[in-house]
Amino acid sequence: MKKTIGIVGVPPLEIIQQLNKEQTRIVDLDEPHLSLPMNRETHLPQVYCAILRTVTLNAMNMELDSIYIDIGPGKCDCALHVAKVLQDFLTIPVITTRNLDSKGFGTPICRSNLPLMEKLQAITKGIQSSAPSPDYPCSVPTAGFWGVPPRDFSLLSLFPDSTHVYGWSRCIENKTPADIELESYYNPTVPTVFFAQSFCAKTALAKHLAERHSKGLYVDCDVNTSSSVRAKIEAFLEFSKQGSRR
Repeated sequence: MKKTIGIVGVPPLEIIQQLNKEQTRIVDLDEPHLSLPMNRETHLPQVYCAILRTVTLNAMNMELDSIYIDIGPGKCDCALHVAKVLQDFLTIPVITTRNLDSKGFGTPICRSNLPLMEKLQAITKGIQSSAPSPDYPCSVPTAGFWGVPPRDFSLLSLFPDSTHVYGWSRCIENKTPADIELESYYNPTVPTVFFAQSFCAKTALAKHLAERHSKGLYVDCDVNTSSSVRAKIEAFLEFSKQGSRR
């Protein structure tokens, strides 16, 4: 019987290669998989990163054989603390890793003309494979999304297909999640939304880069995208579109 392995963040490529070789079923615990309310998760503070709260909710309620969790600079310090919580409560192995991979695999999905939601779905799915992304023609960007894959993917439906992806999401596709130079890169000519989950340490970099960008908007949200956040992004993209026509 195939094993089911949970992953948190982006484990090193050698681990993914081994799991692929063993034909293991990989479950990305960063993503919502259960129709359970978030308030059911009581092992972490309520005011905490929604992604890591989702990780814990999944880990405590799914049938898994083991978990690999990246606790290095490719994820965050909070993942180290969550790993300790999981190790204390779960009976399965919770294995910590530090992904310092530096070999780049390219970012064709980030620069493609796929709808933004499909881009992020393909990028996060790609974590489970050691193979590079399929080749896609490069589009001309009219907007940018910088940041982490949001817990609430509906936020991505607000963006045009010609949105290019930057930040940690681009690092994920490149399979170098700890590459701070790549994570800090953005296109200064493209109106860009700098996004991070509320209470995430990456909000500091998102806010900093948004302030340096002449056409940048900093946004953070918790579990779900609020109507005010949606309105802010919609207004920013519409205003940017009108400004480019002048």
